[in-house]
Amino acid sequence: MRGLIIAAAALAVAAGAGAGTLPPYLRQLDALRASSEVLPPRLQRVELFAMFNREAPVPPQCYTRTEGRYNPCYVCHQSPVAGHENQMDDGDLQAQYSFSETGTENHWLNLFADRRERIAAISDAEIREWIDDDNYSELAPRLAAAGFQGYIPDLENLQQGAAAFDAQGFARDGSEWVAFSYKPLPSTFWPTNGATDDVMIRLPPQFRRDAAGRPSRDVYRANLALLELAIKDLPMLDVSPLDERGVGRDLDGDGRRGVATQVRAANYYVGGAAAIPVMAFVYPQGTEFLHTVRYVGVDAHGDIVNSMRMKEVRYMRRWLQSDHAQLRQRYEAEKVEKDKGELPAYVNFGHGGLATPMGWQIAGFIEDRAGRLRASTFEENMFCMGCHNSIGSTIDKTFSFARKVDGAAGWGYINLRGMPDAPSRGESAGEIATYLERVGGGSEFRSNVEMQARWFRADGSIDGAALARARDVYDLIAPSAQRALLLNKAYRIIVDEQSYLFGRDPLPSPPQNVYRRIDPEKVPTLPPERQFSWDIRLDWSAALQHPGR
Repeated sequence: MRGLIIAAAALAVAAGAGAGTLPPYLRQLDALRASSEVLPPRLQRVELFAMFNREAPVPPQCYTRTEGRYNPCYVCHQSPVAGHENQMDDGDLQAQYSFSETGTENHWLNLFADRRERIAAISDAEIREWIDDDNYSELAPRLAAAGFQGYIPDLENLQQGAAAFDAQGFARDGSEWVAFSYKPLPSTFWPTNGATDDVMIRLPPQFRRDAAGRPSRDVYRANLALLELAIKDLPMLDVSPLDERGVGRDLDGDGRRGVATQVRAANYYVGGAAAIPVMAFVYPQGTEFLHTVRYVGVDAHGDIVNSMRMKEVRYMRRWLQSDHAQLRQRYEAEKVEKDKGELPAYVNFGHGGLATPMGWQIAGFIEDRAGRLRASTFEENMFCMGCHNSIGSTIDKTFSFARKVDGAAGWGYINLRGMPDAPSRGESAGEIATYLERVGGGSEFRSNVEMQARWFRADGSIDGAALARARDVYDLIAPSAQRALLLNKAYRIIVDEQSYLFGRDPLPSPPQNVYRRIDPEKVPTLPPERQFSWDIRLDWSAALQHPGR
């Protein structure tokens, strides 16, 4: 930790701070390390100017060495897909490192920390006990007692994972959160790279009620299906049986109202939301997402599972409705700001987190030094904003819902077992197999030695025979129990340091393929043949027809 502080202080001096002055972000770090409160201590200074890294929305992965050959960038940076609301048009960032002057310096100092000695001092039994502990249940009452004014997690027993939901994905506590099973985005949220996670969605109250205002699961399920059709641009989806008479509409288009097992795309939602138009690729105002990031759990059989302990609880809400024309104007304004060299800034909602003109509000909770969840600081929330605001591959600033297993099979808690390696929309080979080939490794940093040994030959080429033996997504991206415990120990040290402002990647030792500083005029860039078009949506029908892909 001392090395990180020295390095951070050196960056502060280089940026103009006095050599003998401890900058505000290090004072903030000291306060976090000493605090046990659910609300983090705040310095008496405007948060934006007290940050260590004003380019915190630029994630650590953007400093990876591509060497003119390896391309992890395509998963985030894409030219617009026809009809999508996302007009970021940043596909050119596959070909060049385009940073502000501040961003050329890699502020993610945790990438360069060697934690092997400290990891060795943590026993397997100790880390197993740590990740099997519940740090979620007390969060809501602690926030309420502290007078927290933002979103307070209201899904009971979420620490139990799948047990908190029924077979259709509905939370058993009646909170009307709904879990869905999705394919994790390559490769940050692959368990082999240090985290498990889950995502739940909740639509506004009128989407959960019939025309008379009565709660109706069938209406809610129909509206969720209509939203899925809109986000994925599909004509029809299969659903568990729905009573069209209670819903008040012919959902499957067969000309009568009976029991539907399919829902066709429509122009309006149903029930209490019947007057609200379905907007392609855009969520309705009031849509909420709840996302927990967890340790890599290891059960009694050595299988990889979601841990009970949570690293983070993240929350998103579409607070402002926007249509395609409004979003296009905001993208154009953002491009002008970037061309001027202006650094990112967002609306500060205080306890409610940060928000963007694109219409999304984002807030989070993260472990304190003792492992209790606390509200995130301004800079810790800022870390989430880049991926959820400023990349071209997302659909309405989100990742997971567009990657949900289609239709009825995708409702329920996330389960990688039996999930095929579905190709990206418009491609034929499995998405994970394709990613491994394009990136040349099992992570953006090409530092995952276990993935390298499993799926690559000694000369660095893909081992197609090994990939063909993988039964499902679990086989492809779940680590060994030994690696899982190693990654958990590495992250446990970051928690003890409270050094999230320096990065959250649980790397046991520094990766070799990361720049400390980027000179855009000198670093190798990717030639056209190593740049790729990619769609965040998946072709589940192709995967089911050809499960071996």
